[in-house]
Amino acid sequence: MRKTKEICRLADAGLSARAIGRVLGASNSTVSDTISRLKAAGLAWADVEVMPEADLEHRLYREQGHTASDPRQPDWAYVRKELGRRHVTLQLLWHEYRAEHPDGFGYSWYCERYRAWSKTIDPVMRQHHAFGEKVFVDWAGDTVDLVDADTGEITSAHLFVAVLGASNLTYVEAFRNEETEAFLTGHAGAFAYFGGVPALIVCDNLKTGVTRADRYEPDLNREYAELAAHYGSAVMPARVRKPRDKAKVEAGVLHAYRLILAPLRNRTFFSLSELNEAIAQLLEVVNTRPFKKLAGSRRSVFDECEAPLLRPLPEHPYRYRAHRSAKVHIDYHVEVAGHRYSVPHHLVGSRVEVFTDARIVEIYHAGERVALHPRSQAKGRATTDTAHMPSSHREYAAWTPERMETWAARTGPACAALARKIMDSFPHPELGFRSCLGLTSLGRKYGEERLEAACSRALQSGATRYRSVKSILEAGLDSVSLPAPPPPPLTGHDNVRGPDYYA
Repeated sequence: MRKTKEICRLADAGLSARAIGRVLGASNSTVSDTISRLKAAGLAWADVEVMPEADLEHRLYREQGHTASDPRQPDWAYVRKELGRRHVTLQLLWHEYRAEHPDGFGYSWYCERYRAWSKTIDPVMRQHHAFGEKVFVDWAGDTVDLVDADTGEITSAHLFVAVLGASNLTYVEAFRNEETEAFLTGHAGAFAYFGGVPALIVCDNLKTGVTRADRYEPDLNREYAELAAHYGSAVMPARVRKPRDKAKVEAGVLHAYRLILAPLRNRTFFSLSELNEAIAQLLEVVNTRPFKKLAGSRRSVFDECEAPLLRPLPEHPYRYRAHRSAKVHIDYHVEVAGHRYSVPHHLVGSRVEVFTDARIVEIYHAGERVALHPRSQAKGRATTDTAHMPSSHREYAAWTPERMETWAARTGPACAALARKIMDSFPHPELGFRSCLGLTSLGRKYGEERLEAACSRALQSGATRYRSVKSILEAGLDSVSLPAPPPPPLTGHDNVRGPDYYA
């Protein structure tokens, strides 16, 4: 209202609307509108000079109908709705408003009136975050294209964002997906970047973090709870559909869009490492950028106030391990991604917990680790610890190679011979039991007569594997005779000249 009083004072002094606008830095339309309202209200400078600002505002605007009836009055409900859409700002909406109303109100007035209006319908509690208390984490909605240099295929990289509550220090890292491993690896990277761990982790109710959302007692993903315990922190999920609970990271995502993705919009990235290198460079720009209204930057506030209050990092960073439950098969192995790993033979038929990462496979039974193997990518093969092999006493003593061969002989001699060849192809015959059991299951499906014919064909062709027999039966080749072998080459004869003749 100070400008309103100044407009009244200068108009009383005889200055034109254009001159008043130049002096006060206001538009001609604003000055003219104010003068018109003063005249309509019957107010002179002597009245305005001593009038409280609240009374002056009431006289000029509320009484004069400066409400929704004014065609220049913005539709604040529409403004609020549009602000809820991605990347829409108050400045953008003001530009659209001025395009529709060229004589409309200025940007400052527009922002002040909207904020005043929003407070009347949606009061907000301003949150205060103590140093070292919270980190807010989330995935950014927008992705970055990665181009395969060989094929030209385009895939998407997803941005993990973490923001400390007090200093606003921000961490951003790109991943190929938003699965559990990427989510937890992003946390480990953020803590390493911060050089410490806050007391609480505030996340959204995404499935990689929270298995069952609840306002009072949410259920955490088991791996997420393990990560929090490893770092001595605790997870506090935000309330469902309450984005203000994690407003810090929402602002961090916005900074990632405007200060990282936007500057990189014209670059083409061919690998995730190349993208993360570019992000790391811009991330330092974001964190060292001076605040607009406060002294210092995110980095300086963090170094001075927050870093000393973070909990120390553990000796080793968190290592994500995939987990699943498995049943130990008759050959005392469990299968992981097509490769079989041994466990102590007495656990045949038991359920075990299998933990895997890129380097090792750990197998637990009843909370105790019973096997540890290096990870192998060789599908169809087996990794066997000789200490796991059965000796004189076996849990399943009936399952011997001889017993397996005798069982296969019930179908026919060809089936028995193939079972023997399968078991002989493994370093230990027990490793072939599963394939032999597969042969008998084919007999139940296709009949023993067809199985015997398929085994005979497989032996003749040298395809001595369970899958070969299965393919023969599926294709119906068990009833088709193999082509006759070619005749043997001719031996020496008086009528055969030989290759030397043509030399």
